[in-house]
Amino acid sequence: MISILIAASVGLGVSILLTPYLIRFFSKQGFGQEIREEGPEGHKSKRGTPTMGGVAIIVAMVVGYFAAHLVDYWRGVSGDGPTASALLVLFLSVGLGLVGFIDDFIKIRKQRNLGLNKTAKLVGQLVVAVAFAIMVLQFPDANGLTPASQHLSYARDIELIFFPLPIFILFCYLLVSAWSNAVNFTDGLDGLAGGAGAMVLATYVVISFWQGRLSCVEAFQPACYNVRDPLDLAVVAAAATGACIGFLWWNAAPAKIFMGDTGSLALGGLVAGLSMTTRTELLAIVIGGLFVVEMISVVLQIAVFRTTRKRLFRMAPFHHHFELAGWAETTVIIRFWLLAATCCMFGLGLFYSEQLGLGGG
Repeated sequence: MISILIAASVGLGVSILLTPYLIRFFSKQGFGQEIREEGPEGHKSKRGTPTMGGVAIIVAMVVGYFAAHLVDYWRGVSGDGPTASALLVLFLSVGLGLVGFIDDFIKIRKQRNLGLNKTAKLVGQLVVAVAFAIMVLQFPDANGLTPASQHLSYARDIELIFFPLPIFILFCYLLVSAWSNAVNFTDGLDGLAGGAGAMVLATYVVISFWQGRLSCVEAFQPACYNVRDPLDLAVVAAAATGACIGFLWWNAAPAKIFMGDTGSLALGGLVAGLSMTTRTELLAIVIGGLFVVEMISVVLQIAVFRTTRKRLFRMAPFHHHFELAGWAETTVIIRFWLLAATCCMFGLGLFYSEQLGLGGG
């Protein structure tokens, strides 16, 4: 528990102190956000706001995680240091953040709201996701548990569906691409993705900690959680939660900096990685329900327009629909945060009820 608190505190401190420095630096370099012409009229005033603030989230998350382990070392706490599961989740998040950084940088250099083309962006996500998929099935612990499993799971490593290796790699890519793009779609209003991301990550702190307390002495016991390194995953999630909250201090409306694709892709990678390493791929759909709804709104908008030449929503993603309906931006943000919090609480309730159903308590 102390490691979790340290990770969250350091992540918060680094993020809240580093972000204003990035604001000044990016402003001097002219690294300002470009706004798409077809966007809401009220967003035109945001043009030139520094972007790529996701750098602060990534740095704070990594520093928070390793700071917690350094403190454990100084305290003489027994343990094996950083674990395979946590390092792989960090690899996935940082790797996708790098893809987003390149995308943001191209936007800035070309002074337009289009960075990497769709193919290049998908290739970048593919390389990171495939590397993660291959490595995440390695590094078994003493009980033979690897960081992730080839079973599709709700809240445990049970055989809902078993994926052969090629299908697992494809599944991993689709999961990583879906979550990173879902968070990216949500990042359209000041603080919306950052606040919702902090809630989802905080939920995973609770889930991972719970799994650690109820982990199996021997692998594959039915009433416990077969997860490798759950407590260390809680440390990663806590560091990222603190980083998001610290960044949100400067990103809340009116935003002084945007996270950009650097932050949104990194956060999406975190959700995907945590869902796989905690064996909660299906439950994550509920926990990250806001992100799912935002992504579905874009898919539906495209599908309906291509078949009927009419728009289902005034504008997609979904949050812009309400802006054009007359809601103030802050009203949309707060109400969507409430939706995100409701999804997280409902997901935790499902997780708890699943444990009760198997005789836990």
